[in-house]
Amino acid sequence: MSAYGGAVLGRVQEDAADATVQWGRKILQRFFGAEPEQAEVPRELERLIRDPDNADFQAALRVYLAEQLQEDPQLADDVRDMLEQAETATGHTVAGNMVTASNRGVAAGRDITGPVTTGDDSSITGG
Repeated sequence: MSAYGGAVLGRVQEDAADATVQWGRKILQRFFGAEPEQAEVPRELERLIRDPDNADFQAALRVYLAEQLQEDPQLADDVRDMLEQAETATGHTVAGNMVTASNRGVAAGRDITGPVTTGDDSSITGG
């Protein structure tokens, strides 16, 4: 039973991640256009694509996106609506929360109610 439970839990987590990625893609498409050739990619995004773990490039993109939202009230309304739809669809609060994990780390946007392990050949014993 525990193997099936683990498989089901793993699939549920994958589905939730897929839904979150799909909403993230939709929101980014609203900012930058549905097709790459439709809009010029801002320098801030190009740099972050080349070096996604660079905190300075992440901050620069956040500033750029915030400026776009301030300058374009319709964009701000659209993104707000999309975030609300994403929260409803995924059951996760999106607006106001950012969770980042890198180098095989663990990031949780909500409570973790079970064991978490990272690394090669790691295991959990006891119970």
